[in-house]
Amino acid sequence: MTKIYTLYGIPHSLYTGKVRSYLIKKKVPFNELSCGHESFKRDIVPKANMATIPVVLTPDGQVIRDGAAIIEHFESQGEREFQPISPCQKIISLLFDVIGCEGLLRPAMHYRWNFPDENLEFLTYHFFNAQRIGPARREKTEHMMNKMRFAAKIFGVSDTSQGLVESLYLDFLRKLETHFSGVPYLLGGKPCIGDFGLFAPMYAHLGRDPKPLAIMQREAVNVYRWLERMNSPSQDAPEFFSISNGYVENDLISDSLINVLSILSEDFVPETLAASQSINGWLRDNQPMKGTVTSRYLGQNNSNAEFTVRQKKFLAGAQPYRFYLLQKVHDFYASISDDERLKVDKVLGCCGMLPVMEMGLDRRLGRRDNLEVWL
Repeated sequence: MTKIYTLYGIPHSLYTGKVRSYLIKKKVPFNELSCGHESFKRDIVPKANMATIPVVLTPDGQVIRDGAAIIEHFESQGEREFQPISPCQKIISLLFDVIGCEGLLRPAMHYRWNFPDENLEFLTYHFFNAQRIGPARREKTEHMMNKMRFAAKIFGVSDTSQGLVESLYLDFLRKLETHFSGVPYLLGGKPCIGDFGLFAPMYAHLGRDPKPLAIMQREAVNVYRWLERMNSPSQDAPEFFSISNGYVENDLISDSLINVLSILSEDFVPETLAASQSINGWLRDNQPMKGTVTSRYLGQNNSNAEFTVRQKKFLAGAQPYRFYLLQKVHDFYASISDDERLKVDKVLGCCGMLPVMEMGLDRRLGRRDNLEVWL
């Protein structure tokens, strides 16, 4: 008898999209229920210990909260199907996972919330249908939408930064379009962990909401096809007549992918540095006990991280979760040989990402009872 998993999420959720795509590509049989479903609050949240999505309920009743933990649950049970084994490709895959989940939140939030003429009706439909049925459903919908509009500002989107957010995103989108004109996935003929991470903002926000979807379909059809491909259980790459089913040989990182990372590094590197300094300052001042649950935003000066991109200052919330994901990059980097590290350093140096290997927190993060905690 086939074991069926249950994914709790919503169609417009950034992090749900990442897990849904993984389950499809992994060919895991699952049903999807909304977080507005009565069973979510009644049965799932008490075990998840936080009312966030995505959450997976396994056939034996285990509840797993958080996209990274869900994917690790399945990857650890097999041959780690979507993780390259060669050092340069693996480090790039892990890095894209962090960038997708944490480094593209500004354009994702900007293009969702700052274009109400194009997006409002679409978003209202989705947020309304994500609420539990009841007399205050309309009021709860508006409350949640206002809460998410405010979150966009926390990620660093302001009246003065919107133009630069758009410029950075469009530069990135065009470089990504060039890359996907040559390969169906980031590293060749099959998705890697980095594809799923990048998919999170590129699908749920930037590839579905009307305003950014129109931009993508007009200017980046190869990126749009990649989104379709990531939601297909097959390779779905008929445009590529002679593509393999694996990663590019010889641990190659193409120039087109280096160009993508070079654009991303412009704000990812300074923000990561500023966030690490802010959170480390908080750690020195507060010295949380081992096992203390982390907050979404945490740091000195009201949890802010201030940094400069293209001569413009940004102020964004410092998020420990970025470093929870980045630990995997650092741990792998520390595990490789000196010769392998020289090759990795050359690749990361070419795209401006090498400084990230030295940007961490003074305390490690772990998981206990479905929550991120200080170790």
